[in-house]
Amino acid sequence: MAFKPNYNHERAERNRAKAAKAEKKAREREEKAALRKAPGEGNDAAPEEESAE
Repeated sequence: MAFKPNYNHERAERNRAKAAKAEKKAREREEKAALRKAPGEGNDAAPEEESAE
């Protein structure tokens, strides 16, 4: 037998992986939300930029 299983370590690794995956997913959701909000703000700002020229 090579090594005695360390269940606490394995569980900690799974929890770290879950947390990293959740963080990545949350970051992607925030980026998508920002992209959805940005074009609306960009359209309002675009006519002001054109009139300033």
